[in-house]
Amino acid sequence: MTNHDQPTTESETEHERREPAPRASLRRSVVRRRRRRRLRRRIGKVSVIPTIITLGNLIAGFAAIHYASKPLDWSGPWGWSSLTLAGALIFLGMFLDAIDGSVARLTDSFSEIGGQLDSLADLVTFGIAPAFMMLQLVSTYIGPEGQRTILGPEADTAFAKLLWGVAAVYVSCTALRLARFNVETPSAAVEDHRVFRGLPSPGAAGAVASLIVLHQHVLSNRDASVEDVSVAFARWAAFGIPFITLLCALAMVSSMPYIHFANRYLRGQRSFGYVARLVIPLALAVWWFQETLAVAFTTYALSAPVRLGLAWLRRLRS
Repeated sequence: MTNHDQPTTESETEHERREPAPRASLRRSVVRRRRRRRLRRRIGKVSVIPTIITLGNLIAGFAAIHYASKPLDWSGPWGWSSLTLAGALIFLGMFLDAIDGSVARLTDSFSEIGGQLDSLADLVTFGIAPAFMMLQLVSTYIGPEGQRTILGPEADTAFAKLLWGVAAVYVSCTALRLARFNVETPSAAVEDHRVFRGLPSPGAAGAVASLIVLHQHVLSNRDASVEDVSVAFARWAAFGIPFITLLCALAMVSSMPYIHFANRYLRGQRSFGYVARLVIPLALAVWWFQETLAVAFTTYALSAPVRLGLAWLRRLRS
């Protein structure tokens, strides 16, 4: 068989090389424009109002980190300490995170980029900000007087390095929790948000932030007659919060089922007596706001382990 009997092929690069230069340049520009159009179609349009609300959540988390970095004796609006204001901003981000999904459902404007942006905002507000608040709180009680800086991996003592490691574990578990939620949740419908696998990141952040806010509230209202007792209690209470932070981090990456509180108890029509019973926690929050907040988030964080423990005991009895 001669060479004339074989089909002749040439690569696209060799073909472009034989083409005149203007024609080859025009061909490459057309290919680039087609690729850009395909990319734009893949991203799609972005919903304005839900995106702004999600960015508000992100800014609230960033502001919480900013105020948490200030000294604890810093006095903000209404006489709040720096950590109290940081905790309030985390709860503001929690409120914005709760309503952006409702706004997206009302406007029928769900988008993939909105879901990814929501996870990034949650990582800052419910992951980095609470961990930074915890470090700032325990740093106040470690180190020489007047030389207290926020703990880091370069700390002198093993205990201080361990505390920084707890904060790093919490941030990592928050990122893993959000990534798993994006993969496992099939859609944004209410039916797919009845039960969470693992403690939701807003619930973990609420537990940590509410305990820190309660700590600051007790510290600011301590009685001068028991000054030594109050300071000792505040010190040991502050060292207990990293342990709670670690438990919340492990609960986020666990498989324990947590109910969606709003979808389970607040959505839909209920009886008159059911609505009347909701007045009780609201009344308690009016007089004991910090205490009610800490009890509510701590109870939610413990709800799944307690339910699993009771179910295990029932199986043993049967």
